[in-house]
Amino acid sequence: MRGTVLRRVALAAAAVALAAGCTPDAVGGGGTGTAGPTRAPAPTSATPGTAPPASSPGTDGKPPSPGATPSTGTPAPKPLMGDGDENEQVRELQARLRQLDFFDRAPTGFYGKMTAGAVERFQKRRGLPETGSVDEATWQRLVSLTRKPTADELKPATTNKLDTPDPRCMTGRVLCISKESRTLAWMIDGKVVSSMDVRFGSENTPTREGTFSVGWKARTWTSTIYHTPMPYAMFFSGGQAVHYSADFAARGYGGASHGCVNVRDRAKLSALFDAVKVGDKVVVHW
Repeated sequence: MRGTVLRRVALAAAAVALAAGCTPDAVGGGGTGTAGPTRAPAPTSATPGTAPPASSPGTDGKPPSPGATPSTGTPAPKPLMGDGDENEQVRELQARLRQLDFFDRAPTGFYGKMTAGAVERFQKRRGLPETGSVDEATWQRLVSLTRKPTADELKPATTNKLDTPDPRCMTGRVLCISKESRTLAWMIDGKVVSSMDVRFGSENTPTREGTFSVGWKARTWTSTIYHTPMPYAMFFSGGQAVHYSADFAARGYGGASHGCVNVRDRAKLSALFDAVKVGDKVVVHW
């Protein structure tokens, strides 16, 4: 009689264990050293007719955060051009944007805030994502609406109209720099060979006026005072020089130099740097 009762208690305990999710070898093993029955594999999907769980736990056993969104598996479009790029494709981009009146200055080949703003305005007008950078869709739409820029469109003489040359610029080889028109004209015997836009120092660090000469040149140089790059530097008055400025290319006249004559068209200044010799005259005038 007592044996029958004990067997009933053991069977009841096994039933409770199975209902709690335990496997048969987890109960009453008794330390015999033998493995119990093989466990059935966990189901990979919900049983038909049953509701799915409210949330799927992560690998750490916790449910995903409320703000988590599943990946669509579609990568974002890769930009062809964007902030900080500097090449001839950017110059073409600027020339094409200028054809449509989205870019109001001479192409420089440098992708800065002004170019990004022009791209964003174009994207908004054409119903494209307003990223400010150029992906394949933006570029193809722009190309379809414009023509291939001419050489003059890619590298116009200058954005700003040249001032009447100072009399001191009419003889010899001269970098004739006008604060009035904010231009630099490279002149030989009174003839303008090339020209480009420039900007000057602020009221606190003004660009000196007068007649000087190129004392020395450096294709690559970094300011020892301000620790900023000064490519294609042509020094004419102490630490003041004509040089390329990426900041000028990006921000335009929204900024100023520390006294140097900044040029924003790197390609044109590179050609000028090769033409100018140490000893050539520099005239800075109003």
